[in-house]
Amino acid sequence: KTGRDVVIGAMLGAEEFGFGTAALVALGCDMARQCHLNTCPTGIATQRDDLRAKFSGRSQHLIHYLTLIAEEVRELLAQLGVARLDDLIGRADLLQCSGETSIDLAPLLAAAPGKSSRAAHSRVPRSKVAWQLHVEAEPALEGERSVLTHHRISNYDRSIGASLAGEIARRHGNAGLPGASITSVFQGSAGQSFGAFCVPGMRLILSGEANDYAGKGMTGGQIVIAPPADASFAAHKNTILGNTALYGATGGQFFAAGCAGERFAVRNSGALAVVEGVGAHACEYMTGGMVVVLGETGLNFGAGMSAGVAYVLDMAGIFPAHYNTELVELHRISDSAEIDALRTVIQWHRKRTHSWRAAQLLAEWSRMHRLFWRVSPYGSTCSAADFVASHTPAEEFIYPALMAERIR
Repeated sequence: KTGRDVVIGAMLGAEEFGFGTAALVALGCDMARQCHLNTCPTGIATQRDDLRAKFSGRSQHLIHYLTLIAEEVRELLAQLGVARLDDLIGRADLLQCSGETSIDLAPLLAAAPGKSSRAAHSRVPRSKVAWQLHVEAEPALEGERSVLTHHRISNYDRSIGASLAGEIARRHGNAGLPGASITSVFQGSAGQSFGAFCVPGMRLILSGEANDYAGKGMTGGQIVIAPPADASFAAHKNTILGNTALYGATGGQFFAAGCAGERFAVRNSGALAVVEGVGAHACEYMTGGMVVVLGETGLNFGAGMSAGVAYVLDMAGIFPAHYNTELVELHRISDSAEIDALRTVIQWHRKRTHSWRAAQLLAEWSRMHRLFWRVSPYGSTCSAADFVASHTPAEEFIYPALMAERIR
């Protein structure tokens, strides 16, 4: 909270310092402890327009707070006769107990054997795949023509697509690029944060699998993940994604022919996603968007979900025991427009991933649509029909060498 806290932390060995609650207070948080209820009285942790209108925070408030922290740190360093904060790291010998405690703090204040020889910030060499993607996408970045790229990928290649998304945003702003200006096809096992911060104009197709945080923070574009054409397993029975996919996404489309780990679409605020199974805590704190699960779910589905809509295929009849009842309710779908819209989304999923599970559902749609539950906040009228028009995918792209027909 204060510069003194930073200095003491450094003396005890800290090399990084995080600011959470205090930073929010600087922006107006009054600590009403209603963050999870969508009723934040200062308009910070809510999606309600009437409450968000009350938000009075400004970036300058946070800047001033952190500037004061830095000034206090400099004053304390001067008092100690130390030139840099780095020189204070691990100097527990400069600390002493106040004498007002009966707790023996000697073990905490023992001198460390020496300052770590490892740099506080490790500069990992940039992924060659990310660099090649930049080079090959240049014609699209310049608005000359659309591009199609192909790459092998491994779990060493993390955050693939993030730097390209940043470059698109830098040159073209929030609107991104039109359609699918950049289509990138990958083969292999992607590292963490594949497709992070994907923006309009990007289409990332992965033939393989992805680690945690795939599609986090995406604002547009499209991510497609499916097993290799020669995979010997049934995709809808196997995990193809790690945990926390689509964390904080605000737009775009995400299609995965396989199961995801835990916390799928946590804090989703606008993305449309189709997946064939999820772990626990899916759609947690969701505030917008649409999620379709063509398979089983873990426990605590929809905890803290205050907006958006989800559809869950419940072939075993067990989903009512898996969702969190605090903020959301279940309904069977009967409206013809909603049924048609859900079918359209599954057709998109089928075309992009060649999912056998999607093909099975579409072939028996007159019966299978009755097995879906609609999950939405109490009293919400949001449905699939609200999303189809605004999420119509860009022009078709099928890559048969990778996305071959898979029948299990």
